[in-house]
Formats: sequence, C-alpha cells, structure tokens
Amino acid sequence: MKGILKGALMALTLAGGAAQIAQAEQFDDGLAPQYYNALKDKKVVFLPLAMSFDLPQVWAEGMQTQADRLGYELSIRDPNWSSDVGAQALTTLISEKPDLMVVHNPDMQVYARLLTRAQKEGIKVIQINLKSVATTDAYVGVNWYEVGVHQANMAIAACAPDAGGSGKIAIMQGTPTNPNNAITMSAIEDVLADHPEIEVVSSQSADWDATKAHSVASTVIKQNPDLCGYVGLWEVMDAGVAAAIREAGKTEEIKLFTNGGGQKPACDSLANGAFTGYVSYDAFGQARDLTNAIAQVMQSDLKPGEAPYALYTPIRDLTKDTMRDDSCWTMDDVAKAPF
Repeated sequence: MKGILKGALMALTLAGGAAQIAQAEQFDDGLAPQYYNALKDKKVVFLPLAMSFDLPQVWAEGMQTQADRLGYELSIRDPNWSSDVGAQALTTLISEKPDLMVVHNPDMQVYARLLTRAQKEGIKVIQINLKSVATTDAYVGVNWYEVGVHQANMAIAACAPDAGGSGKIAIMQGTPTNPNNAITMSAIEDVLADHPEIEVVSSQSADWDATKAHSVASTVIKQNPDLCGYVGLWEVMDAGVAAAIREAGKTEEIKLFTNGGGQKPACDSLANGAFTGYVSYDAFGQARDLTNAIAQVMQSDLKPGEAPYALYTPIRDLTKDTMRDDSCWTMDDVAKAPF
C-alpha cells in the first residue's frame, strides 16, 4: 500500500513539474511570440537632455523595467545638457546601429538631420516630449501648444480687470529654440492676441535656470509694483520665480502659473501657495506610453519612418483646490509600477 501511495505521489510531483514547465513556455495565440521576439535581445538607446532631473529619470525607470521583463538591452548616453555632446553621441550611435533610439531633443533643429539619417540607416527612432522638426517613427509626449493655451487662460482668468486683477502679467521663458518654449509661447501669444485687456510687461529667458529666473523676476517685480501674474514655462526654473515673489512679500498679490511632469514637489508647491496654477503632463503616464510605443515600433516590419504616429499626453490643470492625493507621483511609485 505504501508503495502505491509513494508511486502516486511521485507521479503527481512529476505532473506538477511538467505543468510548471508548460506554464513557462509562451503560448502561441497568434501574436504573443511575435511580441516577445520583437524585443528579446534588441538594443535600445536613450539619449536624454540630461539625467539630472525627474523627467528622463522616470522614463528611464520605465524602460529599464520593461527591458528586464522583455529581455532587451537598454543603455543611456547622457550629454548632460550639451547639444554638441548629444550630436556626437547620435553620430556614433548611427555607426553602431542599435535597433531603436529614444531621443529627448534640446531644440527643434540640432538633431533633426541626424534623426533623419539614422532612419535612412535602418534605425528606428522615438522622440520623447520634445520633438524636432524631423518626424520619426513615433512621438510620445505633450502637445505644447495645448499647454500654452491652458496657462494663458489661467492667467487671464486670474488677472483680467473684470476679475479684479491689474491686467499686467510677465512671462519667464526658458530657451527660445527649445520645442517646449517655442510652441508654448506661440500658443500664449495667440490666446493673448484676443485679450487686449492683458498687458505683458516682461517676457525674458532664463535658460531653464532657477537662479537666473530668480534674478530676472526680482527685477521685474520691483519695476512693476502692480504685477498680477507670472507665467513660467517649467516648474524647476519657476521655483526661482516663486522665491522672488516670496521675497518681495507678494505671494498673495502675484499669481504664478507653470507646468511640469507632475512629480510630488509640484503638488507641495501648490499646497504651500508657491504655485497658483499648474498644468501637469504626467511624466509617469508618459513612461507607460513610451514603453508601449517601444513595443509597437519594434513589432512593425515597416521601414523606419514609413508610418509615423504620435501619442499625445493628456494634460490636467491643477490648483490647490482641485488637486487630490494622487494628483502627483513619486519615484517610489514609479519603481513599484509594472511596465
């Protein structure tokens, strides 16, 4: 009897082991093998503006999680804000011929010819959040014109004389040739053209630097004691504007409207009154869109650039009154997320 039981248990154990092996093999539903084979052992390279701030960090975290899951190799070439170093890296990559490049453009022109050349050499290209004049296999990111419209309307609603404001606003630009700056400013100017009651008393560039923004804003505030609002084009730079407003003792009088990827410090700045209005393009969600785009582009048998498409990020207007506990994300959230 004991021998029969022992034999039965052994048979069950073997059957269980076979079941585990079977589960480990990919079931062919007509698409799954194509999906996994399209990414396994492929080489993907990320060229950010720099890895020193939140946006590239969350995208890279999402890609690395996907790479670990699907078996492709992810490498990062960090030019650390240098367009020349980035262009050199792109030139080298074209000769190395990775399967896919994910590129974060410093402006609309500097990488354009190289991206077109890469595609002619058979390399697929996704542009993330800052698009050059060249159109590649995919663009994943925000529609900056939409961001500009939202920010301009926020400022008008708060500062128009009909709303009790002085009608005077200032604008803090980053770098004029950057896609964010160029397109967002185009939208702001278009909206303000229909609102002559709003006067722009200053529109200066701070090169995305918070210290420069602080210096410029401090001078503008002194020169315009009845300034009602400041429109800034990136939250990190605009921390300098917020500091200038606070130091002038005008946190209640001067409203600050900015934009960014929705990390928790943005919600903290809304809560403490440093920011009045914030247009979030949710970089956490962009990371998921980016990994989906990688999977889609790599499954395609089309030639690079043959069928370009875009995944434009939904944006959300946040204020102290409208934000919720989940309105902003942390890097811990990203690290725990599946991609």
